[in-house]
Amino acid sequence: MNRWESFKRRLVTFRRIVRSGCINFVRNSWLSIAAMAVMLITLTIVLFSIIANATFNNTINQITDKINVSMYLKDTVSENQSKDLINQIKKVNNVESVVYLNQDQALEAYKKENSDNVKLLLAISEATNPIPATIQIKPQNSNNITPIKNFLDKPEIKKLQSHASSYSGKRKEAVDNITHAAAFLRKAGIAGVVVFGIISMLIIFNTIQMAIFNRRDELTIMRLLGASTWYIRGPFVVESMLYGIISAVVSIVVLNSLFIVSSSTLQASSLGLLDINFANEYFGNHFWLFLTMLIVLGIVIGAASSIIATRRYLKFKTSK
Repeated sequence: MNRWESFKRRLVTFRRIVRSGCINFVRNSWLSIAAMAVMLITLTIVLFSIIANATFNNTINQITDKINVSMYLKDTVSENQSKDLINQIKKVNNVESVVYLNQDQALEAYKKENSDNVKLLLAISEATNPIPATIQIKPQNSNNITPIKNFLDKPEIKKLQSHASSYSGKRKEAVDNITHAAAFLRKAGIAGVVVFGIISMLIIFNTIQMAIFNRRDELTIMRLLGASTWYIRGPFVVESMLYGIISAVVSIVVLNSLFIVSSSTLQASSLGLLDINFANEYFGNHFWLFLTMLIVLGIVIGAASSIIATRRYLKFKTSK
């Protein structure tokens, strides 16, 4: 037998295996629906966890960008002293950038931050400028501002300050809360994926086991007629892979529908800490990547559980 004939024979065998797997899938429709339902939940949790984690990280980055330590200077501090102080601050560990605002610039920045407080703006406009010159220090890591605070607390630096240095505590608290929420979601997502992944494999395992039991006479005859191990096992693997492929497609459709509903019907830009607009955009930009990932994951879960089931219950003593 030449190579071409051997290839044609293998191709015919492969087609028969796929065809038999598809027939088994339809034949065991109710069992297939039960297996796909649990796998659908597993894949949806996987995808939602990835999108939510990316969304939380984006929210944290947005808030972190607004965090800074402000140092308020006395009116007696000269321009040369301010420049020298800025140069010293730039050398401090964990400092990303330093911005100097004179009194007028500091006042404009203050008005901008409190643009929604009309009474406060009116009170400021009627009085002389109460805002001192300010040095705004942006840390590289908002969770480690100790080096900056230690520098500002030095006696010779304190002498130049009109008020104690200010750190945006509420923003820091918000970042901590979101970080903890993101960490919890990440752990909960992993736990959910593991639990439902195991449940999916067990259900597929039992589904294949029942299919083997129902066809035990047919499989025995095939074995006696000389059918190879993979010719018998293949249809069951194809059947379980179909569970994963269909579940992955349905999972993508379900999440896409949820994003459409939340962004249009609810007319919401965010739900709590979850930025719906960003999540929707992130999902759209990575749609094909997510679809491919879920299909591969579904195929792996289905094929692995099916192979384990056939190894356990077909009990082939020899392989061909």
